[in-house]
Amino acid sequence: MRGLAALGVLLTHVAFQTGAAGTPVIGRVWGRFDMAVAVFFGLSGFLLWRPHAASARGYGVAPRVPHYFRHRVARILPAYWAVVCAALLLLPNAADTAGFRVWVSNLALLQVFVPLTLTDGLTQMWSLSVEVAFYLVLPLLAFAVVRLRGRNARWRAPAIIALAVVSSCWNFLPVPTPDAIHSDNWLPGYLPWFAAGMLLAELVELAAEQRARGVSPKWLRLLGNQALMWSIAAVAFGLSATDLGGPAGLTHADPWQYVAKMVLGTIIGFGLLAPLVLDDAPHRWLESRVAATIGRWSYGIFLWHLVVLSMVFPIFGIVPFNGRFGYVLVLTVVLTVPIAAASYALIEEPARQFARRFDRRKADSVVSS
Repeated sequence: MRGLAALGVLLTHVAFQTGAAGTPVIGRVWGRFDMAVAVFFGLSGFLLWRPHAASARGYGVAPRVPHYFRHRVARILPAYWAVVCAALLLLPNAADTAGFRVWVSNLALLQVFVPLTLTDGLTQMWSLSVEVAFYLVLPLLAFAVVRLRGRNARWRAPAIIALAVVSSCWNFLPVPTPDAIHSDNWLPGYLPWFAAGMLLAELVELAAEQRARGVSPKWLRLLGNQALMWSIAAVAFGLSATDLGGPAGLTHADPWQYVAKMVLGTIIGFGLLAPLVLDDAPHRWLESRVAATIGRWSYGIFLWHLVVLSMVFPIFGIVPFNGRFGYVLVLTVVLTVPIAAASYALIEEPARQFARRFDRRKADSVVSS
């Protein structure tokens, strides 16, 4: 699912830069594939919150904060820094504007806070900045939920829902920002999308608890129904492609449209992921070798596709915003996937293995002492 989301982000950027996003009706659909970000955030919420949900029910131990941050750094930063250096050194439009502020803001993932630092080949990284902000806040959220009602697990899901409801109103707040910076690109506005995954983590552990008691709750059969939940997600996606989800292009949405987009994105992320984590039935295509491989390379696809897209236009003599959507899409996918595979093999996986070896050495030193 993460691989499909990465390809969805790629598709919407190709549609925008070829002008296909301006096509009547279907252009709005291509443009709204940016809702794939809701799937990314939902997956992060689920995977990172699940150890805390399990710990609250006595099924495991939540990761220690240093271990958690060490593995988040190894997962995100090495490959990301490689892309930033490649873009700011090799892409002419980016290199021409790559002063000290641009370099520091991009390397530190502060683009959403510093004006005019989202640069050519790296504009999609606003979402990674939000993602990393969630990583930083998650241990505090876990602590807050525990402090709210102790370790009484039945209060956890309502607390997460309340967080999503409150944060969906973020854009109504008069947050002062510099010119060219919008606070709706900050973490508080996107917490509902992360909360969808966090809620699923709580429901998975609740379902395991109830199954252990021999109970098969109706809500589990309902939320685990793939046909139903994916149909709901499809309807939400269709609605997001209308003015309900915001205007077309880069026009800034009204606050009510922003709220509607957050709600629809939450439904999309929850609806697509719920059957995968709540239903034990096999998902044949998503479990295939091809799908698993694309998922393994998904982070690299997300990181590198705009650098590739920026190079496709001059190399193949294509004028931006002048059509040839299908041709540019195929070229971008064909060139991005092997680069993503190399990124995984040469940067991402070695960094993760290094973090694991560090953990093993640390554990061995504790045992020996």
